[in-house]
Amino acid sequence: MQKENKTFKKSVKAAFVSSIPIMAGYIMLGMGFGILLSEQNYGPLWAFLMSVTMYAGSMQYVAVDLLASGATLINTAIMTVMVNARHLFYGISMLDKYRGAGKKKFYMIFGLTDENYSLLCDAKVPDGADKHTYGFFVTLFDHCYWITGCVLGAVIGTVVPFEFKGVEFVLTALFVAIFTEQWLSTKDHVPALIGVCSTALCLIIFDSENFLIPAMIVITLALTVLRFIRKEKENDDK
Repeated sequence: MQKENKTFKKSVKAAFVSSIPIMAGYIMLGMGFGILLSEQNYGPLWAFLMSVTMYAGSMQYVAVDLLASGATLINTAIMTVMVNARHLFYGISMLDKYRGAGKKKFYMIFGLTDENYSLLCDAKVPDGADKHTYGFFVTLFDHCYWITGCVLGAVIGTVVPFEFKGVEFVLTALFVAIFTEQWLSTKDHVPALIGVCSTALCLIIFDSENFLIPAMIVITLALTVLRFIRKEKENDDK
């Protein structure tokens, strides 16, 4: 029992430390969402409920416009699939990592955001920590940061006049910070270069509104080929 408690505490501590870079970005980005939501006369309770049940980042921003425009359920469903289709690829790549997680995996699947994925797909779990407990609490901490930011933004938006212009750039800044940290923490830059080049190519070909899904497909195929080539090389070396 003492050993299990020690493992649990170490896993939670490691998860919190790993989630710290996400904290500032999520709180600021969540505040932007809360402020935008309050401008449409939806208060902190709505911000709380949406961030708890949706937890969809960019889709929550889109949802504000959908609420304001009175969009139909069909249009909302189509838009949601288009915006969050990339999570299909995230989920496929996390099958092995989530295997054996037990009941924890249901919440981990629900909480698999872009930033959370970037932390878990290349997670360096400390010795003595449980990887599934670590992954669960990384997901939980990130979710709590998001909820805090959303509610705080809604509160501020209802009591303080606020100029929202430019706040949406927080999401881009957060992705750049995560990419930079991962670039510096590894010597293998081939996957990162594949991601950047594939995205840039699809952006040129498909334009800014339609490039995301083709880019994810190209990246997945390219990384699959890269993995196959490397595995063949390892077998030849043996």
